[in-house]
Amino acid sequence: MINVTRLSKRFGDVEVLKQIDLEVHQGEIVAIIGPSGTGKSTLLRCLNYLETPTTGEIQIGEARVAAESASKADIQRLRKQSSFVFQSYALFANKTALANVAESLVTVWKEPKAKAEETAKQLLENVGMAEHLHKYPAQLSGGQQQRVGIARAMACKGDVILFDEPTSALDPEWVDEVLAVMKQLAEQKQTMVVVTHEMQFARDVADKVIFMEGGVIVEQGPPSQIFDNPQHDRTRAFVSRAMGY
Repeated sequence: MINVTRLSKRFGDVEVLKQIDLEVHQGEIVAIIGPSGTGKSTLLRCLNYLETPTTGEIQIGEARVAAESASKADIQRLRKQSSFVFQSYALFANKTALANVAESLVTVWKEPKAKAEETAKQLLENVGMAEHLHKYPAQLSGGQQQRVGIARAMACKGDVILFDEPTSALDPEWVDEVLAVMKQLAEQKQTMVVVTHEMQFARDVADKVIFMEGGVIVEQGPPSQIFDNPQHDRTRAFVSRAMGY
């Protein structure tokens, strides 16, 4: 589903990502963990070309983009293969929950408004927001806004949903409701790549966990390996701190 080779990203003289290779299979849930400032979110944003890689190649589904020769058409095809859930929700403040979710169906997929709204209504019902269709973001809690964000990502019809620390901006009482929706998607075998500080979620839900530090993938494997039998000292030290061992 996703194949990344030799991906690097520089901001001026700072190399944030260093020759990343990554594979994600269809239906796989991949959690990316690691210290803050180590390139996790940058990697995720590069997958959707919200950040432009410096070098390397990204393939999602049938769309392939080489950083050195990327065209606007290539990038547009790649973006249609995935959707993005932001930590800060990034909803349109002047649109209702229903309109936020229907937006991409109308503007990107050119669906008639009535059909788009019917799909959006169903998606919002799926994430427990049936009673809030006509509310604006300012009228919703953080957890509710993030659930709208997830419904919007589902509406984009991409094969992969990319989650950038989807609970980090939430008050503690709202975290569980968002994680519950993500667990529901995981049970449906929705391919997901999740940058997260929620270690228990990564341990319980992910098929594969990737530990990043210093712009590189230090170790990757099933949760049982990363959390119970890490192969690298850096992984062991991070997991020990994060899990309170």
